[in-house]
Amino acid sequence: MSEPVGRREALRLSALAATCGVIPVGLVAGQPSKPRELAPGSSPPFLTLAKDFQDVSRGDPVPHSLQGEALAKARLTPETWRLEIIGEDKATVEKPLTLAAQSAIDLPALLKLGGKNSVRYLKAMQCNNIAPPLGQGLWEGVALRDVLKLCGKLVNPRRLHYWGVHNDKPDQMFRSSLAMNQVLDTPPGEMPPFLAYRLNGAPIPLARGGPVRMVVPWAHGFKSIKWLQNIVLTNNHAANDTYAQQNNDPESYLKTAAYLDEMQDESFAAGLPMVIRGVAMVGWPGLERVEYWLRPDTGATLSDDDPLWAMAQWQAGVIEPPPQDWGGGLPGGGLPRGIWGFTAAGKPLEWPMRFSVARWMVPLKDLQPGKYELRVRTVDRNGFAQPEPRPNQRSGKNLVQCKRFSVNR
Repeated sequence: MSEPVGRREALRLSALAATCGVIPVGLVAGQPSKPRELAPGSSPPFLTLAKDFQDVSRGDPVPHSLQGEALAKARLTPETWRLEIIGEDKATVEKPLTLAAQSAIDLPALLKLGGKNSVRYLKAMQCNNIAPPLGQGLWEGVALRDVLKLCGKLVNPRRLHYWGVHNDKPDQMFRSSLAMNQVLDTPPGEMPPFLAYRLNGAPIPLARGGPVRMVVPWAHGFKSIKWLQNIVLTNNHAANDTYAQQNNDPESYLKTAAYLDEMQDESFAAGLPMVIRGVAMVGWPGLERVEYWLRPDTGATLSDDDPLWAMAQWQAGVIEPPPQDWGGGLPGGGLPRGIWGFTAAGKPLEWPMRFSVARWMVPLKDLQPGKYELRVRTVDRNGFAQPEPRPNQRSGKNLVQCKRFSVNR
């Protein structure tokens, strides 16, 4: 997204840049002629409304299109939802939870468990085969390791795999898996995988994977299975994810990477400052800064091995601070207490937060008439610049993005 920016917004950006330790280009001296105030809400809300997430659902028909009796038969209503947990191979479960034994977990039982051990977490969903994040929400549920305690003693499980509704057609099954150590043990301060039943303070809508979906904080969306109904513990150590069988990396962590918002205009008037905006996915190594490279557009494509990359003049952009209004339809725009990664006073322990998105901006001013290319990239807290250290696109789309625009007299 890009828009002209007025005096008030220019002053705000200058103050924000000083806070972040950078000075945005062209905002130190001079004021734009005929300023136009920045339209309210030009920076999208931090949390995405449930209805506004990009949908990449699978199935024929897609499960969230079912209605009436078909919906109940698929166990996709709050009243009919059930979760089965069993063992296979050399892995055994002391107390299997099954439909046949009428011991499968229902939603009231899960909510009761959540009343004692609920977790809340801010996470962005991103498909590893789609560049920009699909949306970001406040997810609430119960840690998977707490749910497994209902099964009693577990013997010899090395991995578990899980899936959701697939219209009772094996060829439509979409399955993911986790190593047991990923389920049971996490580093201090990190969030374990959990079964989510609320999004932004409300029951998860069917279109977003409700009544219950898996949420794996560090992973791409294919690990966070929608419409969860089956968990199988196994002694087989191999990942059997559907995506693993399709040449994707089944153990890929989210990558730190910057993505440009869609620009409403590609031509701008000289003499007015402008702001380029976007989001950064904050992956496992965190986010140190967002950088941009502005250069004249020569009309030629810049290949990955072009020597110009080594001479690029990267400058620091501005990472927006925690918002006053978090959006997402939360009552009053404020976050509830008890969110993982926040203090008791409701402040984030780090910013930007890993596995969420950060809003960033690049203020520009005093550009001469002509055509331009703008590229953005992230630098993570290990010092790696995007797309390093994992440029393999089958483990997540993180190529450096470029936008072209012109400045006219």
